[in-house]
Amino acid sequence: MSLTKTALRFAAPVPQAEAFERYLFIGPHPDDIEIGAGATAAKLAAAGKQVSFLVCMDGRYGLENAPASTTPEELAVLRKEEAIASARLLGVSDIHFLELCDGGAYDTDALLSGMARVIGKVQPQILFAPDPDATSECHADHINTGETAKKLAFFAPFEEIMAGYGASSAKVQAIAFYMTARPNRFVKTLGLMGRQRAAILCHKTQFTAELPAYKDIALYLRLRAVDFGLRSLYGHAEGFRVLGRTQMHCLPEAGE
Repeated sequence: MSLTKTALRFAAPVPQAEAFERYLFIGPHPDDIEIGAGATAAKLAAAGKQVSFLVCMDGRYGLENAPASTTPEELAVLRKEEAIASARLLGVSDIHFLELCDGGAYDTDALLSGMARVIGKVQPQILFAPDPDATSECHADHINTGETAKKLAFFAPFEEIMAGYGASSAKVQAIAFYMTARPNRFVKTLGLMGRQRAAILCHKTQFTAELPAYKDIALYLRLRAVDFGLRSLYGHAEGFRVLGRTQMHCLPEAGE
């Protein structure tokens, strides 16, 4: 570890993910929040925190487990209903949808302005979003969502900039990236994985307990929870790459 990075850890520590009162979890598609951070969302909601979800794309092309006759338009409606049911199971009733077309078929300016308006409305102190810098990530929706959240995490407090997006400013203090290979903060989730798996199974057009795809995800989540739990000494945990406002600008070592 470099001397600069070591000094930063002590002089400007990144915030703890559980240190806030108002949260906005941002998912590219229905089910991504649950897979990436569902146990954490459930824990925060149970603790009385203000937790909101934003789903950006409509998931119309995720036809893996939908009836063969389902059209993309019909699937988009079903997936929205499933997302609402899943959020409620996690204890979250405030859920927003941008309903952008799945598969990158949207104007990224619409993603930016839509996400900005939700941030201005919800007034979160911290955003959760997929890590756009994960080197293995190939899905444009995930990358675009993470990049847009990253941009707005920094710009959200600036009234004039947010007004340019048609949105109110918000005092965002941090961003936490899920689906990351470089976590620097962990949330103890012992006893919450059952609820996370149940929330994932609310997405019936995508998963059933018998599907190999679900079994693979469930196994991955168990392994990840144990791995992060060992690193944090929490038993089971979810891990996030957290940046506070100090780390968001001109400190490249903070992202390593």
